[in-house]
Amino acid sequence: MSPADVGPPEDRKARRPRITGRTLRTGLTSLLAALLVGSLAPSAYAAAEPGAAANSVTKAAATAKSWPGNTPNKTAGTDYYIDATHGHDTASGTSAQHAWKTLAKANATTFKPGDRILLKAGEQWQDEQLWPKGSGSAGKPITISAYGDKSDGRPYIATNGNVPSPFNADGTKNPDTVGLTGAIVLRNQQYWDINNVELSNDDDFSTDITKGRYVRDGIMVSINADLLGAGEDSIMDHFRISDIFVHDLDGPSSWQKIHYGAVDFQVFGSKSYKDYATGGHYFKDVRIENNTFVNVELHAVQFGFNWFNADGTAAGQYDDSGKFHEGWEQLWVRTRDLYSRDVYIGHNYAESIGQGAIQLADTERMTVEYNEVNGFLERYDAVSCGLYLWAGADSTMQYNEVYGGPDNEYDGTPWDLEYTNFNVTYQYNYSHDNAAGWMAYMGNSSNSVARYNLSVNDNGVLVKNMLSSNYEPSYFVNNTFVYDGSQLDYVHDETFLSRVYFLNNIFYNTSKTDETTWYRRTGALRQAVFSNNDYYEASGRHSTQEPADPDGLRADPQFKGSADTYVTGAGVAKIRTAAAHFSLSKNSPLIDAGRYNTHLGTADFLGTKLYFGDAPDIGIAESRKGKRVAHPVDDDPIEEEADNRVDLALGKTVTASSTHPGANGTLGAEKLTDGDLSTRWAAADAAAYPITLDVDFGAATTFDQVYLDEYTDSGTNPRVQSFDLQRWDDTTGTWVTFASRDTGIGHDLTVTGFGSLTTSKLRVALTGQIATEQYTPTLTEISVYNSVS
Repeated sequence: MSPADVGPPEDRKARRPRITGRTLRTGLTSLLAALLVGSLAPSAYAAAEPGAAANSVTKAAATAKSWPGNTPNKTAGTDYYIDATHGHDTASGTSAQHAWKTLAKANATTFKPGDRILLKAGEQWQDEQLWPKGSGSAGKPITISAYGDKSDGRPYIATNGNVPSPFNADGTKNPDTVGLTGAIVLRNQQYWDINNVELSNDDDFSTDITKGRYVRDGIMVSINADLLGAGEDSIMDHFRISDIFVHDLDGPSSWQKIHYGAVDFQVFGSKSYKDYATGGHYFKDVRIENNTFVNVELHAVQFGFNWFNADGTAAGQYDDSGKFHEGWEQLWVRTRDLYSRDVYIGHNYAESIGQGAIQLADTERMTVEYNEVNGFLERYDAVSCGLYLWAGADSTMQYNEVYGGPDNEYDGTPWDLEYTNFNVTYQYNYSHDNAAGWMAYMGNSSNSVARYNLSVNDNGVLVKNMLSSNYEPSYFVNNTFVYDGSQLDYVHDETFLSRVYFLNNIFYNTSKTDETTWYRRTGALRQAVFSNNDYYEASGRHSTQEPADPDGLRADPQFKGSADTYVTGAGVAKIRTAAAHFSLSKNSPLIDAGRYNTHLGTADFLGTKLYFGDAPDIGIAESRKGKRVAHPVDDDPIEEEADNRVDLALGKTVTASSTHPGANGTLGAEKLTDGDLSTRWAAADAAAYPITLDVDFGAATTFDQVYLDEYTDSGTNPRVQSFDLQRWDDTTGTWVTFASRDTGIGHDLTVTGFGSLTTSKLRVALTGQIATEQYTPTLTEISVYNSVS
């Protein structure tokens, strides 16, 4: 609803939410782009002031039927009515004629399963916070909703910053008040439904808070581990938040080590997570849907953890492979089974968000779909992304639209394959006009998949970062990228640290002057495997950086719509309209030109089952041309042909002159020949140079290449300055140097140029350390190849 349409006009004038010039420009751009596509009728909010028009849409939806509080309570609970104008706190509250007046009356009441707290439509509660007590039960949630005239706007709680500070005087979090910062608060409570209310929590709409300590939420739902009694349930079940409008939540544009926003679910504890029991301390069965969020800090929706002492080295841990995880990487959520679970976030609209719009963490079995984000990272000076999941598992992000992101040096992308994700899929998403790029990509994850996504004018970096190697490969398949090569920074800006597959993607460069720049670091794509992609350059010129792809094409895809125009303003309900614009014409050379892989899933962006014809098509849409292959089989796995060289050192015995005793004994030299870039060897802290690593082949072995890789995950710097490669001479019983380097090892170094050697043992002698590095070397791999065999 429009902020000007709720409450008495004389009160509303001072409380009108800010609509920034940026969001207005975004809306007009969306309208213009939509009009360029003749078949599309733009949505209501694309044609007018974005904030007001979008909220008019939500008002129409909310008032099309009677308010929930006007219908009987089906749970046999008690209904309690609150009327800010005509109510009295001395009344019974159990009928509209005997309503309470203030939210304080509800805050002093412990409600029972099935009860409803009903706020009168069109009324407003200035400077008040709603924190009712009690929990519902299965089949009998406690409800906060609206009653009254169906033509009136939602009831409005304008808390205006009147919430307790979550901080102590020294800046640490206060266990007693953390989590109590919402216009609506629930703490250690469960079985609640909240719908059809309007919320804000800003004491001065005309002034943007940029510094200081302020935390203000719309709805804050928390588990406070310190306040749970012995034997008390630490799993909070069943929450429904729907049809709410939250606007104007202001706060500093700097990180305060606490999340806040329109809807927040968080877990708090004043001690380290290691001091609490495993299991429990999570939410389950949560649905957040059909809501509108405008001008909020930091997030529109935030779902996850915020333990007080869960960052830094002290809170870190080693995994089974010997890889160390800082506490903030949150591997401990997985190892201690602290995932929230069975969460649905869908059909929400977010506009002008200060930081990451929909920031999710620590959840398994999560579905996030049909959400629209119009502007994010608008008032935040550090890293984040538009919509993403961190430290999650078995979850899917699909049919979401994100646009209006910043030109951010670090993340700033609409999507993010974040740290410590296991089996997380991004599919059928549409992003456009995000200056930072398309996808941030961090690592320390397993089976990350991005498929059938459409990206238009996400100029910047298409796949941004990679700071850690993965447990299992990642797959980028059947995506369509349409970009301007004169504005694009790179396809990839860092170095892929472990195997990544690019299959059946379209890389469409609209620039007639600049070819695609694929990378900025030499060797950046060594771990990336490209197969059956289409590389189209409007200029007709192809970059010398373009990756090798023997089965790829350099053809015009022949989209059904022009690549110079694209659909905006349709809304996520019509997201397939945007995708159909970039489907293939019937004579496209990309039809049947892809390759099948199980990571393609079962359907394309438009819902067509995979696949028809001789092979899958390239791009986001499968043509119904040819006979459908009902049960496709991958009889030519890309994984088996990616690197068919024989590693002569694989599985061979390695002896190190020094080994670090930490990480539960997982840093042994055997990790150097296990073929796994996510494992590593490390020297002891006091190791003396030269540090030697001896590979015993067990028999005379001929080779002409030696591959070395330093561990550089999570910001770890290379440490080796100089090294020698030596062969064992059986005749003299001595080591003979055949190659030396004083320019370091770093990531992905292949040493050649020494000819073809035959020996039964190889020694890698690390002879010097980089002067600025404090710690001793740590390597992930030693591999040996014979290129002529």
